[in-house]
Amino acid sequence: MARMHAGDLAHRLGRQAEAVCRRYLNAGRKHGNYWLVGDANNTPGRSLFVRLSDSPKGPAGKWQDAATGEHGDLLDLIRLIRGLVDFADVAEEARAFLSLPHPEPAPLPNKLPRAASGSVEAAKRLFALSQPIGSSVVGTYLRHRGIAVLPGPASLRFHPRCYYRPETDEVTQTWPAMIAAVTDLNGQITGVHRTWLAPDGKDKAPVDTPRKAMGDLLGHAVRFGVPGEVMAAGEGIESVLSVREGAPGMAMAAALSAAHLAAIAFPDAMRRLYIIRDNDPAGDWARDSLVERAHAAGIEAVVLSPVLGDFNEDLCAHGLEALRASIRGQFAPQDVARFLDFVP
Repeated sequence: MARMHAGDLAHRLGRQAEAVCRRYLNAGRKHGNYWLVGDANNTPGRSLFVRLSDSPKGPAGKWQDAATGEHGDLLDLIRLIRGLVDFADVAEEARAFLSLPHPEPAPLPNKLPRAASGSVEAAKRLFALSQPIGSSVVGTYLRHRGIAVLPGPASLRFHPRCYYRPETDEVTQTWPAMIAAVTDLNGQITGVHRTWLAPDGKDKAPVDTPRKAMGDLLGHAVRFGVPGEVMAAGEGIESVLSVREGAPGMAMAAALSAAHLAAIAFPDAMRRLYIIRDNDPAGDWARDSLVERAHAAGIEAVVLSPVLGDFNEDLCAHGLEALRASIRGQFAPQDVARFLDFVP
């Protein structure tokens, strides 16, 4: 009895498949005979597709998420979207939907326009859709890299299924990702940086380019703390966070590349800049360029050099106390007590 009732409801929903999608998955869009959306959480994208009318491939209302392999009818989809457990609750939701009038489809007035790929607006939306790190694989990844002091959600977040498109393949994949906000000196988001991670969080995802940024990056950075008279800036997020482990009271910024480090904007109040260099030719060039710019602006520049390739390599290989001893010898004397001996 319940099975027949479920089949009848699923069939009636299938006859209104597009209306169901516009009601429950309004972040998606119609493409031919399918409704495309990111997932059952109504995330923008195209991984999940719903068949809108009967075809040789199957009846209307059947759906599948290409990223997870999940599939089913529209009753299953409503159950996932609404987070329902009991069939009685799913059936009640379906009956309530079917009792409503369904006029010809029209664009929803509150639907956001599609943001251009790689734009500042797309970056803002991705960061807004991400979650606090919490107990996610981002925390696992950072701790595996020796970083115990996790930044707050204004800087780093977690996305469980962030889209990744290989350079030589049109097939979009999804991986968990660390999402970093790139901001200007006023704290406004101008871009994001994505680090795709392995499902267990112990390493980056096995893809060709596990790190990518989008948005407006020039002059901006991923910031940890409020920039003031003294701050530190480097290239990679992990390297900068490693120095932050040793000097947690200092504001720091990760510019994401040598070229962007050389062009990072200076706060008006800054008087001393610690340059967290990478030990390679690009790092040498960024260091020299930034020292020259800082001196021209009347800012003292102090270079912090790692023993190995970067400070995260130092932290992982030699531990926190050795890293603290290394940077202690490179800090200006007046900043040792203020930052290295800082207790949060």
